[in-house]
Amino acid sequence: MIYRLLKYVFLGPLLRLMFRPRIEGMEHIPDSGRAIVAGNHLSFTDHFVMPAILPRRITFLAKAEYFTGPGLKGRLTAAFFRSVGQIPVDRSGGKASQAAVTAAIEVLERDELLGIYPEGTRSHDGRLYRGRTGVAVMALRAQAPVIPCAVLGTFELQPPGRRFPRIGRVTIRFGEPLDFSRFFGMDEQRYVVRSVTDEIMYAIMALSGQEYVDRYAGEVKAEQAALAQAGGGRLRRKPH
Repeated sequence: MIYRLLKYVFLGPLLRLMFRPRIEGMEHIPDSGRAIVAGNHLSFTDHFVMPAILPRRITFLAKAEYFTGPGLKGRLTAAFFRSVGQIPVDRSGGKASQAAVTAAIEVLERDELLGIYPEGTRSHDGRLYRGRTGVAVMALRAQAPVIPCAVLGTFELQPPGRRFPRIGRVTIRFGEPLDFSRFFGMDEQRYVVRSVTDEIMYAIMALSGQEYVDRYAGEVKAEQAALAQAGGGRLRRKPH
């Protein structure tokens, strides 16, 4: 009920007014049945724009930090994501991520839409980064098609560090569904899930026109943060 209220009464109309979304390829979204919508991730705004324009309900995987933030802001954020049925993802990998995979497959087995950002985190510089293989595991286990998606314009309207988005136009572009039925039953083969993930990322890149970086965005962010911290430390130690 809260999802419908936000979509049709409160948040949806506001987002349409602010971003005047241009939709391309909506015919690729099935009217019924399971499917994974896999998109690029440029801005916090992405979490709201796509659900607002899709005629069907979509459940997104969202990083666990949105559900565990401190203070009033953290509690409000967690309440919002829970109220609209989003699934928290522990991004530390391994067994910690399995609960999210299981929950995502349950969504697909109910013949619903699942949304995922294969990069695992927002792009800090507007480029497209290497995809995590969870999307492939979910697609193969649930035997679901993957619909690539590119959201354009949100990075410029709300880049990292900006609290509120600017008003401007956003384009949401859906590609033809990707059929991986030839790989069903092979979700435990490392080279297969890597190949499927790379095919999904290539389709997203073709839709978005972004420069592709064959590295995980989280690793690049961590390296840059470490370099910035080291540089700041050297400056503080520099004699007058």
